[in-house]
Amino acid sequence: MSNRREFLKIGGLGAGSVILSASVSGANMNPISKRKSGKPATIKLRFKPYDLQLKHVFTIANNSRTTTPVMLTEIEYDGLIGYGEASMPPYLGESQKTATEFLTKVDLSQFSDPFLLEDIIAYIDSLAIGNYAAKAAVDIALHDLVGKMIKQPWHKIWGLNTEKTPNTSFTIGIDTPEVVKEKVKEADIYKILKVKLGRDNDKEMIKTIRSVTNKPICVDVNQGWTDKKMALDMIHWLATQGVVFVEQPMSKLAVDDIAWLTQNSPLPIIADEAVQTVHDVLSTNKVYSGINIKLMKCGGMRNAFKMANMAKMMGMKVMIGCMTETSCAISAAAQLSPLADWADLDGNLLISNDLYDGVKVVDGKVTLSDLPGIGVRLK
Repeated sequence: MSNRREFLKIGGLGAGSVILSASVSGANMNPISKRKSGKPATIKLRFKPYDLQLKHVFTIANNSRTTTPVMLTEIEYDGLIGYGEASMPPYLGESQKTATEFLTKVDLSQFSDPFLLEDIIAYIDSLAIGNYAAKAAVDIALHDLVGKMIKQPWHKIWGLNTEKTPNTSFTIGIDTPEVVKEKVKEADIYKILKVKLGRDNDKEMIKTIRSVTNKPICVDVNQGWTDKKMALDMIHWLATQGVVFVEQPMSKLAVDDIAWLTQNSPLPIIADEAVQTVHDVLSTNKVYSGINIKLMKCGGMRNAFKMANMAKMMGMKVMIGCMTETSCAISAAAQLSPLADWADLDGNLLISNDLYDGVKVVDGKVTLSDLPGIGVRLK
């Protein structure tokens, strides 16, 4: 169980430390030995907090930060371990404290079979309202475990074509012209850039980037614009600057204004803050051109897969996005990427202390492997 030993070491957990456990029955027994003794293997959840260190100060329309708190999870069954993660930037309203409180309630030992995904995820969802990142941490680990049990990656289980994975964008946060230029240089291998807007220097940000590259740009306003006519004028200007779409230009509550903007915009308008769970997808139709799906907002891979298919059935564009995350959660989201028109899966590339080796970006393109489950290993 070398992977288990490595998991205990990370983030300062070593000899004498205890990993929080939401299922302790039989914790000192090896699952394989239990099978040999005639007792069924049990499903056990473990979790621990970890702080991601960002390479640069990350600034969006309404806040800045240098770290992101996460919760790392393991689900063990029959000698196999699935890995998961909850990423909790402050604006989501979750924290390591709330995740600990939620995950402590989880008792997976009541389920005899990890393949009962619908039952287990329905149970997880019933434990509390919200807590979607914490729920995603269980969902991802469960999917990783089940994929390992059948020795297949989830993109194959879903029947998705790896040749259809999109290029991933690389995010440029709001900053001074000098730092923006430095970030663009760091993103040399990426074929599309994602630029954060929504403050008073939007045109300066775009002009700075255009002074050093002519790569396509997508912009994320994070609800930063307040006037629909100003927003439309800005979008018309952005369209002349090689921008391919605009993400969440105005408040998610300004539904009529955004619908008007979408009808009149020369660029697709993508919902981000306005769409969180499966239940939000229908309400975005005719208001936005597409949706940005994030595992941390919707509760994990199972809900994200449903959301992507719902959006495509309604003729909407699909984007697979992320928070600042390790390669664990990024690799989980990447399993869905062949369904997407666009991907923004660079969260692991923005941090300096990634614990996992997972999905790769090759020549700017999300590239999936045949590793089973979500396709990650502990470094």
